[in-house]
Amino acid sequence: MKAKTIRVLATAIVLVGALGALMYTSLREGTEYYKHVEEVMVDPAAWHGKKLQLHGFVVDKSIGRKPDSLEYAFQVESKGHVVNARYTGIVPDTFKDGSEVVVKGHLVGDRFMVEPNGVMAKCPSKYEAAPPRRTGI
Repeated sequence: MKAKTIRVLATAIVLVGALGALMYTSLREGTEYYKHVEEVMVDPAAWHGKKLQLHGFVVDKSIGRKPDSLEYAFQVESKGHVVNARYTGIVPDTFKDGSEVVVKGHLVGDRFMVEPNGVMAKCPSKYEAAPPRRTGI
């Protein structure tokens, strides 16, 4: 092979290797999975330590708050599967029994540890569009 061809190939290999290494290191720490409770609780060991956004519904009468603190304990349920969650911080106004939530954090043992500002509650159905009204025209 000619020297020019070898230099072009070597440059291409170095660039592809550097790009691959950059993508690997960037995505490794930034990867966050969006899963439903039933997907995770089928095999929780497979999800330990991974960043998750977990979707489900707050179990009725499961919200507990430590007195004089912002420490919450609650359960999130989806399709019969339940996970216990812990959170410290201010919760949204729409966070209540039965509300649809997405919590960000990771599994530790049998608990889901929610990260700061990691509770997102869906707005209640009162904000959905009303059916069209009939007019007498």
